[in-house]
Amino acid sequence: MSGPSDYTPPKVWTWTAPSGGKFASTNRPTAGATHEQTLPIGQHPLQLYSLGTPNGVKVTILLEELLGAGHTQAEYDAWLIRIGEGEQFGSGFTEINPNSKIPALVDHSGDQPLAVFESGSILLYLAEKFGAFIPRDIAHRTACLNWLFWQVGSAPYIGGGFGHFYAYAPEKIEYAINRFAMEAKRQLDVLDRRLAESPFIAGEEYTIADMAIFPWYGGLVEGLLYNDAATFLSVQGYSHLRAWADRLLERPAVQRGRMVNRTSGDLSSQLHERHDASDFETKMQDRLGSKA
Repeated sequence: MSGPSDYTPPKVWTWTAPSGGKFASTNRPTAGATHEQTLPIGQHPLQLYSLGTPNGVKVTILLEELLGAGHTQAEYDAWLIRIGEGEQFGSGFTEINPNSKIPALVDHSGDQPLAVFESGSILLYLAEKFGAFIPRDIAHRTACLNWLFWQVGSAPYIGGGFGHFYAYAPEKIEYAINRFAMEAKRQLDVLDRRLAESPFIAGEEYTIADMAIFPWYGGLVEGLLYNDAATFLSVQGYSHLRAWADRLLERPAVQRGRMVNRTSGDLSSQLHERHDASDFETKMQDRLGSKA
């Protein structure tokens, strides 16, 4: 390991300048709106404001799974929030999510609009609203929630920890990368051992626990996150986790959910906004046309 740096933390930290890195322009030590920006509202009761990051994909996968299962009231409008441009700090967005993080949902089906923020909370809200993808009996429901909250507490070590220092930090810090690579592999091992015992995360049923965990950990072992991170972390050894991720990637609703609000990768895989199921058909026609 390389030697110690010359940096010594001050007695009192103050924010004097951006720290560098991919998201430096939008990071700040205060909350609240930075500008006025009204959020659009579409034709459906469910209005989603998001971006196709792992946290955003959790929700669009669930919404597409609900629609695929026949829950027609789960139709939704998905509006793009470009976090790199600071749109999460607009007044309309901070009104529904004071924490200024995607995704955020507003349900207009009741007497008053109901704001729901934090991806885990949105998954639980929608699963309970439609009575789907969450077990009803107490034992299996508890197992589902155990793993849902495991993901909520664990994924920051993957994203803000390993992913940040491995892929985004302006300097490669050996200690930080080693620390979070070790934790990332420990978490992958937790999931691999669990999936050696059952076909899905919470047991025999496909639930919101799978939908919460897949975009982060499935994405990691499938090579969808942080460039060559899958090779760096030697993910080929997690055979049960990889088989589970392969099965989920084959689900049509997962494929659709991964497209919504996506702004990276091949243009044919990006559906910046989603307002109707036919938007996917239009996208597919555009894709076929571009190959003609």
